[in-house]
Amino acid sequence: MPDPITLALFQNRLDYIARQMGWVMIRTARSPIFNQAHDFSCFVADESGNLVSQADGIPIHTGGGGFAVRAVLEAFGGDISEGDVFVLNDPYVAGGNHLPDWVIARPVFYESDLAAFTCNRAHQSDIGGGAAGTYNSSATEIWHEGLRLPPLRLIEQGSTREDLWQLLILNSRMPHFMDGDLRAMCGSTEIGRELVVETMEQYGLEAGLQCFSGVLDHGDALLREAIAELPDGVYEGESGFDDDCFEEVDLKIVVKITIEGDETTVDFTGTDDQIRGFKNSSLANTYSSIYSAISTFFDTSIPRNEGTFRSVSVIAPEGSLVNARPPAPMTMCTLFPAQHIVHAVWQALGKADPDNACAGWGMCAFPLSSAAGYDGRMATTYHWGGSPGGGAVSGRDGFPQVSAMSAFGALIIPNAEMSEQLFPVQVECQELRCDGAGAGTYRGGPGVRYVVDVLLPSEFSFRGEGLRVPRAYGTNGGTDGTINTLRLSPVDGSDFDAPTYGIRNVGPTRIELVSGGGGGWGDPLDRSPELVLRDVSDEIVSVEAAREIYGVVIDAASACVDVTETEARRQSLRASRVTAPAA
Repeated sequence: MPDPITLALFQNRLDYIARQMGWVMIRTARSPIFNQAHDFSCFVADESGNLVSQADGIPIHTGGGGFAVRAVLEAFGGDISEGDVFVLNDPYVAGGNHLPDWVIARPVFYESDLAAFTCNRAHQSDIGGGAAGTYNSSATEIWHEGLRLPPLRLIEQGSTREDLWQLLILNSRMPHFMDGDLRAMCGSTEIGRELVVETMEQYGLEAGLQCFSGVLDHGDALLREAIAELPDGVYEGESGFDDDCFEEVDLKIVVKITIEGDETTVDFTGTDDQIRGFKNSSLANTYSSIYSAISTFFDTSIPRNEGTFRSVSVIAPEGSLVNARPPAPMTMCTLFPAQHIVHAVWQALGKADPDNACAGWGMCAFPLSSAAGYDGRMATTYHWGGSPGGGAVSGRDGFPQVSAMSAFGALIIPNAEMSEQLFPVQVECQELRCDGAGAGTYRGGPGVRYVVDVLLPSEFSFRGEGLRVPRAYGTNGGTDGTINTLRLSPVDGSDFDAPTYGIRNVGPTRIELVSGGGGGWGDPLDRSPELVLRDVSDEIVSVEAAREIYGVVIDAASACVDVTETEARRQSLRASRVTAPAA
């Protein structure tokens, strides 16, 4: 077994390779979803398909990356040669999480032996299906969602299969993006392959493979140590949503986490059955969500490879929301129910270790609008500018605004000016909202007010999560974040009632989205009055909320905290809690 210093150097080398692959993607990809938003992930797997490094990317992509590589190994077995490149996306037969996320997997050979895989999982701009931009919120079966790819050999011993390449391009409404982005993905994995070969030349094949195993074993040992510090027991968590994309219905993700020594079982028995809408989760996506929740709950220095999670057993009943069976659609799964899975796991773990509990994040409710752009070619605008706020943790307020929670900050919200250059939109407002954050010793992120004019008739795909009930839960005495609100105002003055989910064609219109805030952590009355004053000055918290929720009295004339009145107000609020009648 390699010594700890050698393993540390080897792990850092693998992480560098993953980051280098990501830099190549940013610099060479054609679509803004890659070169601006960074909606892709690069990772390295060992010769058996176990993920060993995911230093650059989005957790929901990479957590289940090993499923995809092992699907390639199962499909092709010994029929893998140097110079081959594979492509896949299907969640049922290819280890995919959802159809828009395509995996490019490149085997790495050293001294004629298969040594590793360099991989890229990236969200394509359009893959056909019933709606532009990949999100068909009217889908009731997976065939409505676009092109399904089992593991396919895209490049054979260095020669591109042009017929297959053209088939892929032909099935996209945005072939100019697809062509350039696939080339970028292949290029990034080639750079990764070259760097892995250099690494194996430095260490030698046998020592290099031992290092792969050592890295996985190290991750396993560290998480076991962290789990063993928690008290044995059974801890429950739950997260719900209120529609199946077609009608209001109460649905729940429920989890029981059993901690026994240095092992844990994550059991989703009791979770509701799969639904007809596209918010069902593939097994790979569910594992990614679980791994994301666990890795963010414990010490972030613990490696995030598949070895790390050997101590985690998962029970995901077939036919449920967390392990849907064909032909259930699931394009939305990387957002929902992924966020619900994370929330449920966080809540359960928070009962085992309240000090490390994580407050809930706001839900994404921004729509997509697709139209022929300024150059006449189809383009889809992701209205990321209306993303919600993040939840608080001990010692830190929630992020003011974040994209999809499952990305945990790795997905970049493009700047408004660039969106206006590329798409037929004009952003009128993107500002932090007031009183949107869940209150606490550490408050949630406030979310934003986002107003944008869509200048051309467009096809809208709506995915309005968190419009009815607050889902960004507070913890340890913190309060919930607020709901989202969405309004569309067509230029022609007609009435338009935006659906929670669905596809609609709308003329030039104004979108007004007020995104939800994240949940708070800890008692709001324990928040520093100086921090409350800062929030009031920044117009994140109103003077009224400062007084009524935080017990902080702001002197209007001096714009300072009235210390005497604040102490009295906080005493009064605490006393009212004691004397308040039981619900």
